[in-house]
Amino acid sequence: MTTIYHITTATAWKTACPLGGAGAVSANEYRDDSLKSEGFIHCSTAAQLLKPANEFYHGQHGLILLCINEKLLTHPVIYEDLYDSGIEFPHIYGAINLNAIIKTVNFPPNADGSFSLPLEIKP
Repeated sequence: MTTIYHITTATAWKTACPLGGAGAVSANEYRDDSLKSEGFIHCSTAAQLLKPANEFYHGQHGLILLCINEKLLTHPVIYEDLYDSGIEFPHIYGAINLNAIIKTVNFPPNADGSFSLPLEIKP
């Protein structure tokens, strides 16, 4: 099983799923705002996770990780380097079907605002 991770807020997750809130087309999908604005949902491998977390979410509280079984996704995952960083990140080109989300993990920052991998996540 290949697991990829999506960083989101606990509020966005609760709003969108599983009851078909604002972020969901149905009770069976999760949609991030980036799907509408960029055409895909940003994800990371375990080894990549801290780079976007520390770059874009430094000090932010109330975050969770969606742990996604890549093989169960109904939409394509494309690994690509869109920002000339030298690193190919997984992008999901469609909504995330809920049965592909194997668990959620709280993702609090450290006291200095930086992030460390939760014990549940193995790089």
